Amino acid sequence: MSRHAALVTGSSRGIGLAAAVALAREGFAIAVNGPQKDADLQSALETIRALGVPAMAAAFDVSDIDTHEEHLSAIEDEIGPLTTLVNNAGVGVLQRGDLLEVKEDSYDRCMTINTKAMFFLSQAFAKRLLARDQDADAVHSIVNVTSSNAVAVAVPRAEYCASKAAAAMISKTFAVRLGQENIAVYDVQPGLIATEMTAPVIEMYDQRAKDGLTLFPRVGQPEDVGNIIAALASGKLPYTTGQVISADAGMLVPRF
Repeated sequence: MSRHAALVTGSSRGIGLAAAVALAREGFAIAVNGPQKDADLQSALETIRALGVPAMAAAFDVSDIDTHEEHLSAIEDEIGPLTTLVNNAGVGVLQRGDLLEVKEDSYDRCMTINTKAMFFLSQAFAKRLLARDQDADAVHSIVNVTSSNAVAVAVPRAEYCASKAAAAMISKTFAVRLGQENIAVYDVQPGLIATEMTAPVIEMYDQRAKDGLTLFPRVGQPEDVGNIIAALASGKLPYTTGQVISADAGMLVPRF
């Protein structure tokens, strides 16, 4: 049985899948997650299993808070005690536009999945860790994937920005609470990453990156963020917790 095991939410594709792959390459047993058993989730599972680590598909909606305990138990029964939670599952706005026209359903959707679900899944995970004797040689962590929009305004996606800003603060609060328990908590804030969510605008941003919006003249790939997550969860940044990792090629570095 692997010494380390991770649940990566929203890992049927994009950043989540890249994180699951990177963690598997570090020897983690992996629970891949999506809201339902579909072809994407099955494909992700096969990709992870091909890397030679224990893996399972954990199909559940992270926003269904009452089922968190049930699913965490099922995961641990199959791949062993979890040491890492990667909160990656997230949604964008229902429609880009003027924040004065934002509807309640889009606001609530962002807050429910991007913020509330992350808070309560982290809570359930942390309680499980604290309820058992921890392997002193294992690294225990929560890695939250928020966004550069936790700090950078995007008016056409105001409700998304608000949800990610709240998620960033949740990361800090968990880091403070869990530090004494030797559980590290990180906030990875991706910038311009080529994913399904950014597909409608990534071509435009690719040109802006080449024109200097980012310090490296390219948009990021899911693998860039996945490798960062795996490094954090593997303890390759020892004696750190509570940090924001800006996976944005320096986009938000103040400049004149």
